[in-house]
Amino acid sequence: MDLNNLKGIGEKTEKLFYKAGIEKVNDLLRYYPRYYDVFEEPVLIRDLECDRTQAIKGTVVREVSVKRVRNLQVVTGYLRDERGDAIKATWFNSPYLKGKLTIGSTFIFRGFVKENYSNFSIEQPKIFGIAEYNKKKGEMQPVYPLVSGLTNNMVQKAVKQALKLVETEEFLPEKIRNKYGLEGLQQAIEHIHYPTDKNQLYSARKRLIFDEFFMFIYNIRNLKDKNTEIHNRHILEEPKEVKTLINDLPYELTNAQKRTWEEIKRDISSTKVMNRLIQGDVGSGKTIIAFFALITAALNNGQGAMMAPTEVLARQHYDNLIELIKEHNINVNPVVLVGSMTAKEKREAYKVIESGDADIIIGTHALIQEKVNYNNLTMVVTDEQHRFGVRQREAISEKGEHPHIMVMSATPIPRTLAIIMYGDLDISVIDELPANRLPIANCVVGTDYRPNAYDFMTKQIAKGRQVYVICPTVEYSEAVEGENVIEYAEKLKRIMPVSVNIEFLHGRMKPAEKNEIMDRFANNQIQILVSTTVVEVGVNVPNATVMMVENAERFGLAQLHQLRGRVGRGKYQSYCIFINGSGKKEALERLNILCKSNDGFLIANEDLKLRGPGDFFGVRQSGDFEFRLGDIMNDANILKQASEAVELILNEEVEISDKQCKIIIEYENDSINI
Repeated sequence: MDLNNLKGIGEKTEKLFYKAGIEKVNDLLRYYPRYYDVFEEPVLIRDLECDRTQAIKGTVVREVSVKRVRNLQVVTGYLRDERGDAIKATWFNSPYLKGKLTIGSTFIFRGFVKENYSNFSIEQPKIFGIAEYNKKKGEMQPVYPLVSGLTNNMVQKAVKQALKLVETEEFLPEKIRNKYGLEGLQQAIEHIHYPTDKNQLYSARKRLIFDEFFMFIYNIRNLKDKNTEIHNRHILEEPKEVKTLINDLPYELTNAQKRTWEEIKRDISSTKVMNRLIQGDVGSGKTIIAFFALITAALNNGQGAMMAPTEVLARQHYDNLIELIKEHNINVNPVVLVGSMTAKEKREAYKVIESGDADIIIGTHALIQEKVNYNNLTMVVTDEQHRFGVRQREAISEKGEHPHIMVMSATPIPRTLAIIMYGDLDISVIDELPANRLPIANCVVGTDYRPNAYDFMTKQIAKGRQVYVICPTVEYSEAVEGENVIEYAEKLKRIMPVSVNIEFLHGRMKPAEKNEIMDRFANNQIQILVSTTVVEVGVNVPNATVMMVENAERFGLAQLHQLRGRVGRGKYQSYCIFINGSGKKEALERLNILCKSNDGFLIANEDLKLRGPGDFFGVRQSGDFEFRLGDIMNDANILKQASEAVELILNEEVEISDKQCKIIIEYENDSINI
């Protein structure tokens, strides 16, 4: 059903929904809330908790001031509760509040609580009359991800209509639903948008997360069944040039790298097409193994293609490969293909790819575009596989006649979960780091350590080094706790010496803008890069020696481990500072695992044990598979149940109707790229 069938959605509004990726009414039902505005009982000022959105009943005790700070109008007021405790409240660009907040007036103020040098303040609080707030108490209002021009109210209204108009077809057999305690699909979709309480939300999320995992695993298993039937049309032998290259490298491969290369050689010279995952910790040397595979394909009269998740990484791989083949006189002809190239550059790349003059092609999603025709594609390498998913992997495979597939991942997923998630692939693990790597020095500290951290950064920058600062959010939001990239970068500009160039980076920026900032950072034109986790994907800046992660408790340990892999890549000692914004003992215990070990696989297993599966409201553990709701670490228990359910159906232990089977096969799962 088209969106314009809903009341209030004309051509202009429809375009706004399109911008958010919502083209049909079914898309709208799968457009889940980002969080829920829960109107809780107001608390006393002494009972406030840092880094949380809370409500207080406060009386204005001083005249409200309005001051201009740079481009902002900062409104400041002081509130006192019934016990006599006071707190500062701050608003931005809201000068009209001066007239509303008169001395002696009492309201409910609901906003984000921050701590500065042991003093609490409340930022951007919404203001409610007491009777007005009492009516809202207990409500869980959905708050949706938005694009410019699209309001939360518009989405709420559209969703309410869609829920009345559309009956979602059930595809899970009743036996499966009963076995795993899952509610019906229609009920789950209604409750994810409008839960009456946390228990109802829990049940809805459980069902929808189960569906995401189930669909993914079902598709993976079908792919594996297809792959086992395929005969290897591209028998590849290790060329003498690769043997010489391995012997001539300025370092010796680790035993794990040698073992992995032997497994790859065995695959590509057998009667079966290779479908192999290379799982290796950050800095374990996966890329050089990928280069061996690409060169092997090229020197066996074929073509090798390597698909990276970002342009920056694709260009970096290309530059490194060019340097390697020049240094060792290897006669192959690599070409790069990325979205930001000019039309002329792309045409030239298409031409040499189709003719076979280019025998190694490195790029991004541009490699699977319709215009790209390969001459003889025999080897495909995907870097950081989770950024693509099964469909993209299939798309590039279809560009050749069943080429060998090699998938690289630095995400340290426990083996039990990896076997489920990568069900169509054989797994090689590079579980050693090169001997010459200096271990990263780690520390977990509270927010009061920040001044010391800033001093340390300044000293490192004075030595010519560079710094990453990671924040959990892009911009300020009253309901999403933690530091944000945009404000933090501004704050650092006020604190740091004028000579220090500070920029921010986040996923909402245009690719060209991101590329330009990363290039400037790589060239040391930027000394401090304040970023979201967008930097976790393998960019190599050997001169970066410090990483500080704000609100580290909000990230999964596996993700933090990947993030810290951005430092420690050069000859200098590197440091990682994890700021525990919550101050909670449990968070400290979790984060200290990072100080005790640099082994990503051990960290992932310890994290899983410590947190336990199924924490719906916890931090996102794995930034790897891009499910909309599910997280393979937090929701490991549901993942295992979904895997069991797929086996029951495929083994015909549970009956499934033709109609249900058709829905599963044709299901357009927007929650993940499958």
